[in-house]
Amino acid sequence: MRKLITIAVAVFMFISCNNQNQPKIEDTAQNEKLVKQYFDHFNNHDWKKMSEMYIETADFKDPSFGKGIVKQTRKQTEDKYAELNKIFPDLHDKIIQIYPSGEKNIIVEFVSTGTAPDNSKLELPICTVFTIENGLITKDFTYFDNFEADTSKK
Repeated sequence: MRKLITIAVAVFMFISCNNQNQPKIEDTAQNEKLVKQYFDHFNNHDWKKMSEMYIETADFKDPSFGKGIVKQTRKQTEDKYAELNKIFPDLHDKIIQIYPSGEKNIIVEFVSTGTAPDNSKLELPICTVFTIENGLITKDFTYFDNFEADTSKK
């Protein structure tokens, strides 16, 4: 009997440890929903609402900031996108795919498009890794080839 109890405890501990490493389905679903809302705010050009989805000062990795991680406040994020929107008034992101990654990360593959006042077109494939904690974005690590952006006149 003692051996059976020992085996049962070992199995229970093994299952418990394995379950702790699995992302919670409800967290992943909430994070996906949050990211979709983020892109809705982006496409509506509501930079204030979009910036409020971040913690007060979040970590960014983005070729437009240079190399390394840069801390940006909500206000700086709002201002950055408002300036970009002046260059491309019809700025729009089309989500290609969303990839949940663990409990806190959502990877989004999307294409950003827009038309500048001189009729040059932007079409830029982008991949962003969002880290979400307590319902807010804490990290926004964005990757794109800033030398290959298609900004041709069409």
